[in-house]
Amino acid sequence: MPLDSDLLERFDDLISRLGYTNRSEAFRDLIRDRLITERTADDTAPVVGTVTLIYDHHARGISDKLTELQHANHELVVSTSHAHLDHNSCLEVLIVHGESAVVSQFAGRLIGLKGVQHGRLVMTVQPTRLKSRKKVRISIATNKSKNTDPCVFQLRGENACTPVARN
Repeated sequence: MPLDSDLLERFDDLISRLGYTNRSEAFRDLIRDRLITERTADDTAPVVGTVTLIYDHHARGISDKLTELQHANHELVVSTSHAHLDHNSCLEVLIVHGESAVVSQFAGRLIGLKGVQHGRLVMTVQPTRLKSRKKVRISIATNKSKNTDPCVFQLRGENACTPVARN
């Protein structure tokens, strides 16, 4: 594929700084990113993501408002993490999931609160389920003395296993 030499040189500099060992993987990542962007643009697409907020915890009522919004939308919030950056600023990261439009609206409400100094939503889609079956080694307690019997199970989707004969 023909490319402008200046563009290619700048691209090579970028991928070198990012630690890519070759152009092929960098191109694959660009393609994946564009495909994810297209999929998350669908309002009904199931997405997972993070909402990152930096806010002044001295701003009037900000902590209560953030908590109220999260509780009012608990079906979207998987987890939160909170850190104190300095005397005035806090960092809060929410792991979220749901339909793209709903997650975006929720993030916008959080980011738009008075006292939030910076906010960003990052969304992605879950990769499609792999068609190949994976084998995993697990141990199952066989009695109260905690003896274990190693077994191999073949995964069949979420939370479903079938015993596989040992080799």
